[in-house]
Amino acid sequence: MKGISVEGKCITLSLERLNHIIERHPELEKWDRMVILTLEKPDFIQRGRKGEKLAFKKFTKTPVQEDKYMVVVYKEGTKEGFVITAFFTRRPSKIREIIWKQQ
Repeated sequence: MKGISVEGKCITLSLERLNHIIERHPELEKWDRMVILTLEKPDFIQRGRKGEKLAFKKFTKTPVQEDKYMVVVYKEGTKEGFVITAFFTRRPSKIREIIWKQQ
């Protein structure tokens, strides 16, 4: 699967990465399309510690609980990039810098 980041880069969610995500976070098994949606239409993006970016999107209904953020961690190259992982969280980090926010 592929998506386009807010920076206009093509980001790939490979089958290997999707299987890795589902293995560690089985609640995301049927949420692969929501991973791409989070990547393409995030509420905001935070900067990671090693050059990665974290896209956040709040969902009112999730497989685990109501009102959770999906986080998609991805890396961008000069022309394209790839998804590293994805998971749900209650709240975003307060110490990470927000580098992009939906208007």
